[in-house]
Amino acid sequence: MLIDLLRSRRSIRSFTGQPVGQEQLDLLIEAVLRAPSSKGRAPCEFVVVTDRETIARLSTAKPQGAAFVKDTPLVIVVCAAAEKSDVWVEDAAIAALILHIEALDLGLGSCWVQVRLRDHDAQHSSEEYIAEVLGLGDAMVVEAMIAIGHPASAKPGHPVSSLAYDKVSSRECSQD
Repeated sequence: MLIDLLRSRRSIRSFTGQPVGQEQLDLLIEAVLRAPSSKGRAPCEFVVVTDRETIARLSTAKPQGAAFVKDTPLVIVVCAAAEKSDVWVEDAAIAALILHIEALDLGLGSCWVQVRLRDHDAQHSSEEYIAEVLGLGDAMVVEAMIAIGHPASAKPGHPVSSLAYDKVSSRECSQD
């Protein structure tokens, strides 16, 4: 059941050296291509990166929060053609979540690396840096990188006691 996957999901930043198998990669790609998009516009594109040198370059996309990527066997960069949809950010976030859930279902670990609205250095954004590394066109914007691999160690899911149930409310609407 999906809830069992969600109960066990954690961000994984440490991976074994084992590559992600082709069958697993094929399923990850199929899953992300099945992600819903507003009005069926499908503005998202996905760059699959397994080349060690390119992954090492991607790990320097921002000063904090990306260094662990260098030891990741697979990075999927979630991009979008922003002119296709005014809600491309939401579509890209949904697609990224689908990647996380499918990775977990395949026994893999994953971690979101925020790229949009982050700086690479004082002169360039993380988006610009990644676009240059990957040779993306000007029309493509980068939402995030998803690091995926075989977890180096098992991490338990978050306990139910950590859930913020106080952020859930209910409203009754009267109908006249």
